[in-house]
Order: sequence, then C-alpha cells, then structure tokens
Amino acid sequence: MILKVALFLEEIVSSFVINTNTAMKYILVTGGVISGIGKGIISSSIGTILISHGFRVTSIKIDPYINIDAGTFSPYEHGEVFVLDDGGEVDLDLGNYERFLGITLHRDNNITTGKIYQYVIEKERRGDYLGKTVQVVPHITDAIQEWVERVARISVDNDTAEPDICIIELGGTIGDIESMSFVEAFRQFQFRVKRENFCVVHVSLVPQPNSTEEHKTKPTQHSVKELRGYGLSPDLIICRSTTPMPLSAKEKISMFCQVEKDHVICMPDVKTLYRVPLILEENSVFDFLSTRLSLTEKTNYDQSFMIKWRDLIERSERHLDEVVIALVGKYTALEDAYASVLKALNHAALFCHRKLKVRFVHATDLEANTKKDDPVKFHEAWQNLCSAHGVLVPGGFGSRGVEGKIAAIEWARTKSKPFLGICLGLQCAVIEFARHVLQYKDAHSAEFDKTEHEVVIEMPEHNTGYLIGTMRLGRRTTHFVTDDSIVKKLYGNVDSIDERHRHRYEVNPKYIEEFEKAGMKFVGKSDDNERMEILELENHPYFVAVQYHPEYISRPLKPSAPYLGLIWAASGELKNVLTHVDKAEPSPDTPLKSPGPFSHVNLFRHA
Repeated sequence: MILKVALFLEEIVSSFVINTNTAMKYILVTGGVISGIGKGIISSSIGTILISHGFRVTSIKIDPYINIDAGTFSPYEHGEVFVLDDGGEVDLDLGNYERFLGITLHRDNNITTGKIYQYVIEKERRGDYLGKTVQVVPHITDAIQEWVERVARISVDNDTAEPDICIIELGGTIGDIESMSFVEAFRQFQFRVKRENFCVVHVSLVPQPNSTEEHKTKPTQHSVKELRGYGLSPDLIICRSTTPMPLSAKEKISMFCQVEKDHVICMPDVKTLYRVPLILEENSVFDFLSTRLSLTEKTNYDQSFMIKWRDLIERSERHLDEVVIALVGKYTALEDAYASVLKALNHAALFCHRKLKVRFVHATDLEANTKKDDPVKFHEAWQNLCSAHGVLVPGGFGSRGVEGKIAAIEWARTKSKPFLGICLGLQCAVIEFARHVLQYKDAHSAEFDKTEHEVVIEMPEHNTGYLIGTMRLGRRTTHFVTDDSIVKKLYGNVDSIDERHRHRYEVNPKYIEEFEKAGMKFVGKSDDNERMEILELENHPYFVAVQYHPEYISRPLKPSAPYLGLIWAASGELKNVLTHVDKAEPSPDTPLKSPGPFSHVNLFRHA
C-alpha cells in the first residue's frame, strides 16, 4: 500500500515537472540610456531565432503613452502607423514582429496606458470593484498582468495551438515616469508566472565619444542599477554600440551589473538589420534562453530556415545592379514615416537581385509655387524624380503636397516611367487622369476641395466629426475582374487576394465607365463590386495603383506583388518575367488568400 502511494505521488510530481516545462514562457525586453535603441529589432531577432528552432512565438508591444492607439499620431510624432488584419492601428514595431516572425498579430498585442486605464475605468463604472478605492497598485498593475497573460495565449495565423513563448517589448527607457506602472507590474509578474518562465533582456547604449572612441560603460551601469532598483534583474544585457566592444568593456559591465560575462552581448551597427538574428545566434543566445527558460527541444521544424535567412543577408550585402526609386511624399524628413513602404521596396529589390536606392522627393517641392519661390529646390526635386528608374507615391492625409504628387504622376504616365500608387497615390492618379485625359480641369477629391467633378468621394459609412473609428481598416478581400491584368499575374493568377486597408475616401463610382473607356482599367474590386481597389493603365510598361496598403504584409522572404512589379519594371525586366509566368502552369494547391508573388512559379532563376 505504501509503495502504491509512493508511486502515485511520484507520478504526480513528474506530471507537475512536465507541466512546468511546457508552461508559457515570457521574455521581457527593456531599454536603457536612450529611447530608439533598437529594442524592436532585438525582440524580433530573438523571436526569429526561437522560430528557427521550432518554437511558436508571439509578441506584445507596450507603449506607455495615454493615447488609446497610434491611429491619430502624426508620422513626425511617432513614425508610421501600422495596420493589422483586424484593423488595429498600432506602433510600427508590430510591423517588425510580423515581418521577422512571419506571424499575424492582433490589436490587443499593442498595449498602451490609455487602453489599460480605459479597461480599469470601465470595470469601475460597472461596479466590478465593489466600491473599493481604485489604485495603480493593485488594480492597474493587475490589469496589465491579466492582459499580458490573456494575449500571450492567443494563437497566431491559422495555428490553433497556443504559442510557446511570448516576447514583450516595454517601450521607452527605464526611469521614464510614464512606464512605472508597467515596470511594477512585471516586478510582480515574475513571481506570478515563476522565475523559470520569465526572463529579462536589457538593451542599452554604450556610447563612444569622438575624442577617444573609447566604449563608455557607465551609462549602462546606471541603467541596470535603476532597473534592479525597481525589482527587475536583467538576465541578458545587449549593448548597442557603433563598433564592437573590447573584452575589457564586457568584463566591466559583467562585474558592475552582476551578469555573467557570456551574457553580455555587443550589438554593433550593421549594414542590414537582417544580420542581427545571426549575431545573436553566434553569441549563443538560443543556448542561453534554452537553459534559462528550460525549453524543451523541438525536433519537427524547418532546419533550412536560417539557411534561407543567410541567403537573404548575402544578397542584401552583395554588390548588385542598382535600381533607383523616387518616393514622392510629404513626410520625407523622417524615414520612419514610410517604414513599411521602404521595407517592402527592399524585400522586392532583394528578390529581384537588385540594390535599392530610394530618393525622397518632397511633394511640395514639385509644385509650381516652389518654382516661383525657390527655383533651386524645385529643379533639384524634378532632377531627382526624372533621373529615377521608377516612381512611388505612398499614402497620406491632408491637402499639402497633393498637387506635387499629381504632377509627378502625370510625368510618370506621359513618359512611360514605372509607377506605383498606394492609397492616396491611387486617388491622385485618378485625379490626374481626370484632369489631363478626360479634360475635367477642376477634377479633385472631396477631401481637398468641393468641385463639380469630385472623382474621389467620402465613403458613405464615414462618420464625420471624429478622427477614430471612421476609416475602412484592416484586412479586406479584393476580387480580380479580368484575367488581362499585370497585377493578377504578379499575385500568381489567383482570383482574389486579401490585403490591409486604411482610408476614408474612394473613387467615385459614377466616373468609372468614363475612366475605363479612356484606358484606365479597374482590374480589382471589393466584395460588393462597388469599390475600386486596383487600377492599371493600358499601353504603359507599369502604371499600377492600389487602394490598399500591400506593404503591411510584405515579408523578407515573401515580397509584396505590386512592389515586386515596380522593381522588375524599373529594372527593365518585367516583360520577360511575365512571359515566364504566362507559360507556367498553376499549382493545384496554390492558396487563394494572400498568396505570395508568383506563387506557382519560381522566378529566382529568371532574375
């Protein structure tokens, strides 16, 4: 009897150990010294390494600002607003997670102070706290922990299984007053989920003064001291620096920050961000995480993943034929305003074995007023535009720079220059065509001016008076209405595609017949056949515009089809490439939703 009880207890203990090892694992990434240190890329790269070893990974980005989401931010304030499948308008770092990890996240994967306080206040209004005084501790901190635990278990993509590991990036810098409630929440969280399931990675700056070029470790020491003072001890310290750190600097950080020397990793500036996962892998980050979090080794995973990643890096750093794209926008002073656009261009260029060079052309510099007020700036802008191999007009809001965009589009149309318009870029292309081909000189968008010929109108469901909840957001289906379409061929000759949207205005349906008679074909339409999603121009090498934002789902190993077409056309290879597509037989298992470019034919051999 005693033996049976002992065996029974042993079975329970062993079951408990197994459950502990398979529990959700959390990696918290914090930043020190300055913001914008690269926590998002580090988080994405750690996830890439874990995925390459077969683990299911999800990510959460915490932004301490009080805004509910990023939807109302100016691009100059916070960079690009990234849009998710479910319509969530979130921080651009979630774009990095999706691109690096190849997953689809949700709006709740972006936590803000505004969301947390809104959630707690709504509970208080319902009486959930039974009349208690609502305080930062425990109510706000509990809400943060509950949110993280709930979101971490949401499956990504079509995988019904829960993720194995959740990577949490805490925005800002340790010591910021607005992030204190989150820091306290994670101090408690490490005990809630047990230490063996929680790991802290601290990313810090190690500056190098020009006078000595010596690596200064004192800022990192102070940053870690402050983090430890809040009750969180870093398990791994990643030091950002201009050049590789000497061993003496690593030893100093190790000694004063109470972290083993092997757990202090230098991350110097690199030519391409795609190299960051490899640097972490070379520094045995997976081995560290495997030991620290007691990860169970996976056996059924794609071991060629990192080989593909290395090939991507080699192509990105190789000296290739250059392709120059003129990006005509109004936020050109800040590259982060077009982060996803630039990455999508880069993904396509790498696929086409081209070295990308982007020229930022401020749209207002192309306008006639600039020629009058500042002729030098005007001529420089047109020189940059005219000497490029292709033209891209991205999305945006507001009337500033619209006339410059229209002028650039007219030049691309009349000079047979490869052109891609995104969102507002499509609307500007429609306005330009109406003015100069249909001869409606006053043609415009209702967003900018009230005229007789409003070829772009406000969508009926747009509720005026509010800036949030009024746009057509997230993943929508576009159906191809003809087989005679360059874009359809680029997508792999599928009947429909799913892409993400972010807009309030659409092409006026009453002008569609006139446009198409004059040679502007709307080859892709919405589910209800009412909204124009894709336009192409007849008798032009590549004149394409889309109402959606294809850059949002572009991936390093799976570039976006419209961007791929622009790069091929700008390189003078599109006609040859499409000939091979026409000859290829579609694969019977080609997916109909969100296919990759040329999903049924391998075109690397035709590059």
